[in-house]
Amino acid sequence: MNRLRVGLQPLVNNLNLPTVIKTVVLPGQEEESLIIATQVGEIYHITNNTLGLLLDITEEVIELGANRGYDERGLLGLAFHPNFKLNGLFYLHYSLAGSEGPGALSEAFTPNPCDPNTLNLNWTDRENRYDHIDTVEEWILYNNGETRRRRTLLKLRRPFMNHNGVNSLNFSPESGRLVLTTGDGGSAYDPFNLSQNNMEIAGKIIEIDVSMDIYVDPIPPVTRFNELDLQILESITVIAKGGRNLTGIAYQKFSNYIIKYVGNVGQDLVESIFSFVYDRPIPATTMVQLNNSDMEYLEEGFINLGWRGWEGDLPTTLINTCQDKANINQKIIAYYEEAIMLSTKRINPLTCFYHQDSRPDKFQGLALTGVQPYMGDEIPNLYGSCVFTNWAKRPFSSAPARGVLAYTWPIPDCKLKDYSIIDVNYDFASEAAYYTCLGTNTNQSRLFLGVYGSANVANRNKGAVFEIIKD
Repeated sequence: MNRLRVGLQPLVNNLNLPTVIKTVVLPGQEEESLIIATQVGEIYHITNNTLGLLLDITEEVIELGANRGYDERGLLGLAFHPNFKLNGLFYLHYSLAGSEGPGALSEAFTPNPCDPNTLNLNWTDRENRYDHIDTVEEWILYNNGETRRRRTLLKLRRPFMNHNGVNSLNFSPESGRLVLTTGDGGSAYDPFNLSQNNMEIAGKIIEIDVSMDIYVDPIPPVTRFNELDLQILESITVIAKGGRNLTGIAYQKFSNYIIKYVGNVGQDLVESIFSFVYDRPIPATTMVQLNNSDMEYLEEGFINLGWRGWEGDLPTTLINTCQDKANINQKIIAYYEEAIMLSTKRINPLTCFYHQDSRPDKFQGLALTGVQPYMGDEIPNLYGSCVFTNWAKRPFSSAPARGVLAYTWPIPDCKLKDYSIIDVNYDFASEAAYYTCLGTNTNQSRLFLGVYGSANVANRNKGAVFEIIKD
């Protein structure tokens, strides 16, 4: 696979941490505007080369990074209705201000294969033991530029701070429904195995039929499908399970079919990108009716990404440093029985990159942050590819952190595909450059990169957005 070199064209800087980048035609405009959402709750637009503020919900978004520095909550999803130009509807996914709880566990979790009790934990007292509440909402933009929240579609209690996903909302070109990708709830190693439990909303890819005229007010926060109001339950279809921390879903149109790409952030070893064309969605009402009792029916043709038994293409593994040999380590399968059970039920990744990789033409990854197809002609050697971003490259040193761009190609034979690094010709000087998100315009002919100068979201105004261009 050829190694490419691209440039970066600065579009805007001094932003807070960018989480979503996409384009849309705003009311009164003919050309697409670039839309940028930040983790703290701002939504900007660049129209006619001028930066403007579309919406500011910072007062409604949970306070970020105050005690922890690094934070995975905030404004995480933004999607525009396919008929946005006519109806002005758009959708947000964010963590609610004032919804903080103590968390589901009082201490960090690591499974111990020698202690089966650690492999079968239950999330108890959910109404009190949670970290925060996420909300998915429908908003409207009027022709005069005013915005208003129309209704809440879903509220989710999340057990931990992390694994809430990023770029978590999109519209399916096949069904026309709003797609939400949810992480496994957080901590590490999915302590309650929520991602594989058919009753849990965590760790799933779901579609919401926003054309249904449903208004439930107030809408209570839930964790399971069977806790949903029947009207809301009937609007939801489940596309996939087995997600750990999903970087959204992207669609690539070819002549007579559509490829779906899903990024799954790894635990300690592997970052993975999955792709599929055919899937077998299951109505959430069916999930509740079967209630895990007819697994064979549910799993036949259903997309399963394999977590927590599998981390990408490897069984989920604990890493222990070898005694008196700090430069090497041992790897122990954390959930052996689950890895066996899921081995034939999961789909294989399209490609993976690894946290430990000594190959000269690869890199040691940290966290996948974006996956997008590219269908443009400005960078012809990328046409038809799947481009992805890594938060920062290992090992860390005294040099400033740097993210990584890479790409691979969709293939029909379900084999693991190799990837190649994309060299970036841009001088970030002495500043850190964490790659936080990846976006495209509507027809996927342009790519946009979100960058942040700190790993701490509370260090404000260190964000920038670039267009990826031919070098």
